[in-house]
Amino acid sequence: MNYIGIIPARFASTRFPGKPLADINGKSMIQRVYEQASKALEHVYIATDDSRISDHVKAFGGKVVITSDKHQSGTDRLAEAIDLIHKLHSERFDVIINIQGDEPFIQPAQIKELISCFDNPLTKIASLVKKIENNEDVFDVNKPKVIFNKKMQAIYFSRSPIPYIRNTEKEKWHLKHSFYKHIGMYAYKVKALQELTELEQSPLELAESLEQNRWIENGYVIYLAITKFDSFGIDTPEDLKKALTQKSH
Repeated sequence: MNYIGIIPARFASTRFPGKPLADINGKSMIQRVYEQASKALEHVYIATDDSRISDHVKAFGGKVVITSDKHQSGTDRLAEAIDLIHKLHSERFDVIINIQGDEPFIQPAQIKELISCFDNPLTKIASLVKKIENNEDVFDVNKPKVIFNKKMQAIYFSRSPIPYIRNTEKEKWHLKHSFYKHIGMYAYKVKALQELTELEQSPLELAESLEQNRWIENGYVIYLAITKFDSFGIDTPEDLKKALTQKSH
């Protein structure tokens, strides 16, 4: 199968305007994501709706496509991007890896772990999870939890701790059960991605503000791989400072 990595990148951000161009030790955030992804994938593109980002990507030698600024979700932007890439590229891609543009410390091994889900011919959608090591993360609403079956198929994603641990003090929940948090990197078969963009928002998606629950509610199966690598999503300038401090230790 042919794999391609696509990195959505928006300039507009309420909490961190111009985030993709933020400098990290002499290189922009988006360049660092691109270079890390390129260590695992032969084909990597950045999808943006802003000429400033497009010009910057071309300047450092990256590949980029300009998408609409009207998309409601990253999935919609991804679907347009692969259509544009197929018009530019003679090669046809089977699987798209959706790489977050605000994770400059992404590990190439994570991408390879995600790709391994497609060793199973039934896989149409895949994502990553990581075992939670502390009780604080179990109750952190900004770190969605996921439960899955023995076939490594996601059952449900929630901002609440799932499952509920009965007859145990909440401070000890992580010692009684292996909780897993979602690492927000996805891979899709191209046809499946196109189908997902046609789905209407669902009750569980709206309740949790987690788009992947829409897919589960509509009967799609998300296969999961367990990674030992954490994610360092950068939403604010303070997040960037914190991530750089953690990485320096």
